[in-house]
Amino acid sequence: MEKIDKLYKYLSPCTLCPRNCKSLRNKEEVGFCKVTDKPMVSSFGPHFGEEPVLVGFGGSGTIFFTGCNLGCVFCQNYQISHLMEGEYITVSELSDIMIYLEEKGCHNINLVSPTHQIPQVFSAVEEAKRKGLKIPIVYNCGGYENIKVLTELQGLVDIYMPDVKTFNHEFSKKYLKAPDYPEIVKETLLEMKRQVGHLKVNEYGLAEKGVMIRHLVMPGWIEDSKEILRWIAENLGKETYVNVMEQYFPFYKACDYPEICRKITEEEFNKVYSYAKKLGLRLAVSTTPD
Repeated sequence: MEKIDKLYKYLSPCTLCPRNCKSLRNKEEVGFCKVTDKPMVSSFGPHFGEEPVLVGFGGSGTIFFTGCNLGCVFCQNYQISHLMEGEYITVSELSDIMIYLEEKGCHNINLVSPTHQIPQVFSAVEEAKRKGLKIPIVYNCGGYENIKVLTELQGLVDIYMPDVKTFNHEFSKKYLKAPDYPEIVKETLLEMKRQVGHLKVNEYGLAEKGVMIRHLVMPGWIEDSKEILRWIAENLGKETYVNVMEQYFPFYKACDYPEICRKITEEEFNKVYSYAKKLGLRLAVSTTPD
């Protein structure tokens, strides 16, 4: 497929994400994400801890990809993203996993952290479709995307689910290891909205197409959360589906930074959630972040 061929052109030297590390991944050279040119998967299966519009009665068919293009010091999936738990498989094997999840009764294929493996992943998606895959494709990411690559995904992704972490440069440099994250994630959100629009659900209450945004409230960063929500309402529209999440816990290296080495308080979360309601956003039931 011509679109998949275009995606592979970004893989080696790698310019798939904004880091533009130019690693020769087809020669076993890895960059920030630590993955070569093959699919690398940690786990897969029906997931019942996602948003209700994804879970339904059969679960969301999650595939957790090893590695990440962000360096979040508080990552709850750090064993996968930073410690690289997982194994390399073939594109054909990945497509079979997708078929398996559909046959298990999952309502969608939920690609968790696919950004650094886009060509491999969507090559598998196209192969799975040839094998009969019909359920929606969910692109579950951290929002740190190369816009040129993201544009190539138009027509391949049904549901975009970015986790918008911050609009603050101090935060992004210190905790994400990505100083340009605030500018990048805004471009990302606008492009995702352009491609698939606001979230649409079917008669069973299941998501079919559109943008779903997650935002994890961080201790001490309430004003940042408010800025994110205000921007979403003003630039994407109040109909935007947003999940304001309260489950922050200082995983991984978070306690190397005393200011975020605690859970958020009920008061902190309520201030953010109340602000989101005041803005008139389409709010989801709070759930566990990926």
